[in-house]
Amino acid sequence: MKKVVSTSLIAGVLLVPQLVGAAELKSGTLTKPSESAPTTIVKEYVKSKGEFKTIESKSDKVGKVVKLQQTVDGVPVFGGVVVGVVDEAGQLKTVVDDAKSVKNLHKSIKLTEKKAIASYKKLVGHKGAYELEPEAELIVYPKGDKSVYAYQVTGTILEAEEPSRWTYFIDAGTGEVLNKFDQLAHARPTNGVTGTTYTGTGIDVLGYSQTFKTTKSGSYYYLQDSTRGKGIYTYDAKNRTTLPGSLWADVDNVLNTTYDRAAVSAHVNATKTYDFYKNTYGRNSYDNAGAALNSTVHYSRSYNNAFWDGSKMVYGDGDGQTFTYLSGALDVVAHELTHAITEYTAGLIYQNESGAINEAVSDILGTVAEYSVGTNFDWLVGEDIYTPGVAGDGLRSMANPAAYGDPDHYSKRYTGTQDNGGVHINSGIVNKAAYLLGNGGSHYGVSVQGVGVMAMGDIYYRALNVYLTPTSNFSSLRQAVVQSAKDLYGATSPQAVSAAKSFDAVGIY
Repeated sequence: MKKVVSTSLIAGVLLVPQLVGAAELKSGTLTKPSESAPTTIVKEYVKSKGEFKTIESKSDKVGKVVKLQQTVDGVPVFGGVVVGVVDEAGQLKTVVDDAKSVKNLHKSIKLTEKKAIASYKKLVGHKGAYELEPEAELIVYPKGDKSVYAYQVTGTILEAEEPSRWTYFIDAGTGEVLNKFDQLAHARPTNGVTGTTYTGTGIDVLGYSQTFKTTKSGSYYYLQDSTRGKGIYTYDAKNRTTLPGSLWADVDNVLNTTYDRAAVSAHVNATKTYDFYKNTYGRNSYDNAGAALNSTVHYSRSYNNAFWDGSKMVYGDGDGQTFTYLSGALDVVAHELTHAITEYTAGLIYQNESGAINEAVSDILGTVAEYSVGTNFDWLVGEDIYTPGVAGDGLRSMANPAAYGDPDHYSKRYTGTQDNGGVHINSGIVNKAAYLLGNGGSHYGVSVQGVGVMAMGDIYYRALNVYLTPTSNFSSLRQAVVQSAKDLYGATSPQAVSAAKSFDAVGIY
């Protein structure tokens, strides 16, 4: 029940083995000082690997961070990303090289985008309408000793028993399915109201009194906070499956009924998560451009799930036994919104080890958010809404993954095909490393000095935002986390030493 898929809280999916490859991280003084643009410096360093286009260039406390996408004749290579950090002197100090080996590229392109989309629809098997119609992008897909042109096709289905966002990789020459995985996609835009900002009050799922921003328009107060980014909006699905539902409206700006509680929690927890990322990391919403945070509550009936579809969080009410109202847990809200941040930063593929990193980072930063802006901090995930009749349990434990049947050491990793190749199962290994870094402790004979929850979060956020790439594996994560600790605190700092030891303790090298 606690095994989850993609950006929803609970589900299962068939695995097709993903692209194999891992990034190489190098650090030091990798180039001589230069007056060239940072993008030029990084491109020159990896020019032997092929063609690259700049997809991001930004400044941070270490230097200029440049992210490149590998291409062949202008067509992106799936997973082929290079990240470089250039200092003020124009020296390349760190590079993550995840350029792929494009061998024996088969240049046959027999399928058109239209045919690829038609094939996708047949494969997905959905007979109804799509929330977001499938779109196809031509890519180069490395396949070991050969490479092919393929279409990456993604569509969104919400009007179904289980909402989904299937991404298929379809050989442009043969129509063969090369890979597939499920993740929820972008939905329709927000429809807000125009009015005056007020402060509302209400009771949340956990019984706490809360205050929050609302917008008065006409005779109603709407759960619309226009003071943060492009707004925070909360909708009511009214126990139906049509999304996003109606923007939550109230006549007196006091939300104290039982039915109101899910909405109060969704609105307040989205606000807290926005503030956490803004005030802690300087990040303006998940896209760092103030994207609206939208939430829908009372989705379906007795729905034991929550998911992020790219523009909003959707929460079920739970059945009262396995879950209560899922919007009630701050760490769950922050977990799901961190999936969105991952999509806009590292883009970790949601399968196997990269998918387990994706899941673990959401658990880790959700836990840091709970510590920073929440109440009753612990190292459990989803404890506030899981099995409301049972005290002291949760969906997962970062301190003791084994208590919930998850591995806490690489030697115990799951190697099967369930859970998308163990994305939630194996996240326990990374969660344990993060716990040891933040809290300290001994594991498998390795002692780790804790650096504190917030420092641990700083290190993992930087790793996600700078050094991780779509196909990063656990070894890549170790390099990214250790390098981030060195960047933030110094190469020989206690934080850098503990970062390395935390991975030693869980058998990741």
